[in-house]
Amino acid sequence: MHDVVIVGSGPTGLMLAGELRLAGVDAVVLERRGSQELAGRRGGGIHARTIELLDQRGIAGRFLDEGTTIAAATFGGTALQLDKLPTRHPYTLALFQNHIERLLLEWVEELGVRIRRGVEVTGIAADDGGVDVALDSGEALRAGYVVGADGGRSVVRRAAGIGFIGPDATRSSLIAEVKVTEELTQPGKIDERGVHGLHAMGDGMVRVVVTEAVLGLNTEPTLDELRRGLLEVFGTDFGVHSPAWLSRFTDATRQAESYRKGRVLLAGDAAHVHSPTGGLGIGLGVQDAVNLGWKLGQVVRGISGEELLDTYHAERHPAGARALKYTMAQSLFQKADPRQEALRELLDEVMVLDGAGPLVAALITGLDVAYGPAPHDSGSAHPLLGRRMPDLDVVTSDGTVRVFELLHDARPVLLELGGPRLDAGAWAGRVRHVAAAYDGAWELPVLGGVPAPTAVLVRPDGYVAWVGEGSADGLTGALATWFGAADT
Repeated sequence: MHDVVIVGSGPTGLMLAGELRLAGVDAVVLERRGSQELAGRRGGGIHARTIELLDQRGIAGRFLDEGTTIAAATFGGTALQLDKLPTRHPYTLALFQNHIERLLLEWVEELGVRIRRGVEVTGIAADDGGVDVALDSGEALRAGYVVGADGGRSVVRRAAGIGFIGPDATRSSLIAEVKVTEELTQPGKIDERGVHGLHAMGDGMVRVVVTEAVLGLNTEPTLDELRRGLLEVFGTDFGVHSPAWLSRFTDATRQAESYRKGRVLLAGDAAHVHSPTGGLGIGLGVQDAVNLGWKLGQVVRGISGEELLDTYHAERHPAGARALKYTMAQSLFQKADPRQEALRELLDEVMVLDGAGPLVAALITGLDVAYGPAPHDSGSAHPLLGRRMPDLDVVTSDGTVRVFELLHDARPVLLELGGPRLDAGAWAGRVRHVAAAYDGAWELPVLGGVPAPTAVLVRPDGYVAWVGEGSADGLTGALATWFGAADT
């Protein structure tokens, strides 16, 4: 019996597998592909908070070495500068999904994660003691928990009977990587149908996107459909041939009603699908995985009760819903329409006002995520509580260290910053206790400057679970809430 079965080895599944391995859990990944190779380069790109999460595990450099950083994003037609955001990574990283998956695979293989390939899950059946996972080969696996990271058409979600709700598609687009016989004299355009474009990839292949005249069927598209769409838009099909891959996407938006049903959990596209506009997809899945990994690890190891898993839905479902609203709003601007142009121009005027641009930039980059207070919290809360911990350069007895470096092993950190001496007490074996000093200003996205605390308790995912303001009040409650019952 496995502790956890993860269905799907895309970015979400791989990130979760690494997190569970760091948590000391026996997890196996089931992947229907025979290898990690993708047909073509697919989508790509990750934003600041996702890069920070990789940085917290000490692997961001691998991705930065291979991608291109872009210090801007857009909302409507307004360019948003990211370089003023309070993060070490104030940019978007342009990197195709095939490279993201390859780099995550290297990391999880170094950690010793097991991946079974060429295996397709056909169904699951959960009971009080675990989950039976049926495979297309007739084999059945038994697991304590199953996580569906198997995409928008998730077999796990459907088998668990979890609703997938949201607005239906209003338009569809074809996307492909192909070869062409004609010169690319028309790189792209936006019309009343939508966005269309052709972009040479530098290796003889061309990335093509064309919005269809009518909403396409929920079927695999054909090369003839792509040719017809190009002819309608450009008057030529550019001689497209030899597709490396060809797919159809829509602006449908769906979110799982619950990210957890007993011993079955959902993450990534299995939990939410949306228009690719804005490039949030991969990052949302990675953020799901990092939120879930340490919690599921503690429950599997008996450190925490199952109620900790309820906080996964409570935290990530609202964060996902907020991101989906952004993608729906942004998708409105993906076609030429006089009414939408009027809105775009109005937004241009509004976005230059003080505070407006940084607010939307923080949303796009994931830096504005704020998780609600835990049950032990009472009274007024410090603005850091529930938000990402800034990556400060703190001075310890061993020298200067970045806060994110303290999180590389995915353990919680009690960071003492010059206030009264603290004691993790019965949680000392689970929580890393670091005494340090920091004299600089504390600045958060959206909020700006915040009062400097005397201590913080940082969760393994980098979010603040407790803030000390000259005393240890509330520390024991926070430790018990997030990191299990006290050792005796």
